[in-house]
Amino acid sequence: MRGDIRMAKIVEKCGIKREAGYLYFLDKNGNVARVKMKRPGMKGKPKQQVLVKCKVKREAGYLYYIDKKGNVCCAKMARGGKKRKKKAKKKVVKKKTVKRKVKKKAVKRKVKKKAVKRKVKKKAVKKKVKKKAVKKKTVKRKKKR
Repeated sequence: MRGDIRMAKIVEKCGIKREAGYLYFLDKNGNVARVKMKRPGMKGKPKQQVLVKCKVKREAGYLYYIDKKGNVCCAKMARGGKKRKKKAKKKVVKKKTVKRKVKKKAVKRKVKKKAVKRKVKKKAVKKKVKKKAVKKKTVKRKKKR
């Protein structure tokens, strides 16, 4: 709650009974009026009805409204608010600019793949040759006998 509550003054006793779906206000001339509230799907502008001709003269710096009892009231508007302490400003320090050398971009070179030499199994080939030779010798010996 605020420490300094502004009390409202009753300007005009009207005793208006409110109905649901209507907006109650003071019009330009200071009369109490109402308008049907706009709902989705409604077309056009609803016309306002003047309920009570009070002709209230408004003063600057005051808020005029209709209270729960249906009377026209006014309250002083809060302007400016509460003064606060000013914060100390920080000193702005200028940073020294240092010139930096521009680095050259390294050019990417494609790496050539080296051909991989595969070892041929020579031992297996030699053994096959020897076996064939051995078979031939045995054949020749049989013929001589």
